[in-house]
Amino acid sequence: MLRFLPALTLLAMLGPVVAGLWGTLLPAFGHLPSAGLHGPSLDPFRNLFAWGGLADAARLSLTTGLVATALSLGIVALISASWSGTKAFRVLERLLSPLLSVPHAAAAFGLAFLIAPSGWVARLLSPALTGWERPPDFLILQDPLGLAMIAGLVVKEVPFLLLMTIAAIGQAQPRRSLLVAQSLGYGRVTGWLKTVFPRVYSQIRLPVYVVIAYSMSVVDVALILGPTTPPTLSVQIVKWMSDPDLSMRLTGAAAAILQLALVIGVLFFWWLGERFVAHFGSLWIMSGRRGQDDTPIRMFSLGLGSICALAVFLGIASLLVWSLAAFWSFPNVLPDEFTWRTWSKHGPDAFATFGETFLIAGIAVLLALILVLGCLEAEHRSGRPLSRRGLWMLYLPLLVPQTAFLPGLQTLLLSIGADVGRIPVIFAHLVFVLPYVFLSLGDPWRAWDARNAIVAGALGARPWAIFWRVRVPMLLRPILIATAVGIAVSVGQYLPTLLVGGGRVSTLTTEAVALASGGDRRAVGVYGLAQTLAALVPFTLAIVVPAVLWRNRRNLHE
Repeated sequence: MLRFLPALTLLAMLGPVVAGLWGTLLPAFGHLPSAGLHGPSLDPFRNLFAWGGLADAARLSLTTGLVATALSLGIVALISASWSGTKAFRVLERLLSPLLSVPHAAAAFGLAFLIAPSGWVARLLSPALTGWERPPDFLILQDPLGLAMIAGLVVKEVPFLLLMTIAAIGQAQPRRSLLVAQSLGYGRVTGWLKTVFPRVYSQIRLPVYVVIAYSMSVVDVALILGPTTPPTLSVQIVKWMSDPDLSMRLTGAAAAILQLALVIGVLFFWWLGERFVAHFGSLWIMSGRRGQDDTPIRMFSLGLGSICALAVFLGIASLLVWSLAAFWSFPNVLPDEFTWRTWSKHGPDAFATFGETFLIAGIAVLLALILVLGCLEAEHRSGRPLSRRGLWMLYLPLLVPQTAFLPGLQTLLLSIGADVGRIPVIFAHLVFVLPYVFLSLGDPWRAWDARNAIVAGALGARPWAIFWRVRVPMLLRPILIATAVGIAVSVGQYLPTLLVGGGRVSTLTTEAVALASGGDRRAVGVYGLAQTLAALVPFTLAIVVPAVLWRNRRNLHE
């Protein structure tokens, strides 16, 4: 049974992706029997290219993806080069680590409440510094260049890439390389970038590619912070796929294929850029420039990291304040009074949706844990570690844009009548939960000291007894952290719930994004805060539970 789990895991991850791409490809070429349309035909692509907003929508997808990724990677590289191995770095790591669990939609709402013309930033500066007695007429949110959307992506992707970098730094032996570089007269930042960063980047390349694909095709953040006339290509795809006219699904499918082609093209462009940077980077290394005066760069990088952390923390605080606000006139920094009225009105529905969200996330994560633990145990017993090819397959569901295969998956489910209820949504969430659970648990599982199993075996324990009575208890904290990561991923899923659920399954994310168009900040505050708590509570339990259970065994909860 155990030897079949890796194949079953691949089927659970890649099966929906392949089926969804096929279900998107057929309508893109005019074949949709459920609507009485039979291909092949190029009319969907003709209709797509006839849409007047295509050029701007495609440009937005390209620029937001590239700029957000480049900025996030640059900030992470500067922070790591300036502060890795120091107390300040550990503090910043502790500040940014919890932010990884905050859903993108909640972080986007919080940022919107901060930088909007009537947001906290404008209130703090008014009227003493700006003279504003009313909100300024500035187009900050949903600007045509997508700058607010880029900012929303950066504050969320910096924690992700930083944690990936921290994991990679542990394998790159940076201290020795940095000491040698500094003994040769190099400054800390220059020495780290020249000797450590090339090895680190080779290990975080796939996570960077994931950030590119996600940033180019994200829907919920684009709906909250992105432009609307026209919207990004991914948002327009969702609009076409949700149109009552089934023939519009053909245009949406053609746009989904175009979105996939754009992502592949940008990933290839980034790959070429890596070669370009490597060539000129080697020339920079050979130039011998020491860069000894790097204090301004170090302070600048610390400021950037602090801004990213504060933006999310203050954003969450703004969600809390708005959920409790009564009358709040501009430019007052705080409401005139606080009230539970909004929670009384929206709280019952929010908590009911909270339960639905946790049910879907819990089942998806449970299935993921069964598959992942089985795969890792099979890997351990067979002695065959995960190959580079296997790692690429693990990342594949995260590299393929959701807008490229989820519309096709929805079409296939409609054609077989399996589009009703939460079960399809759970399996759609499983596609994205599985890779993150595997990546979170893989390294701790492989780092476990196998001598414990040898000792248990010498005492007569069978393999499954060793698994349940020795290995799982000793790795309880990593398992719980992987569970918390999986729940956070499931809680943040917007497009799989919307498309595969057909609008019949409501989670905190879908409800919060739906409220964004209504302009009721108090209701958005309630749902955004509930969404954040749904992701943060499991992380808190993952830290507290091992500390309580193993309070007399320090090494089991550190």
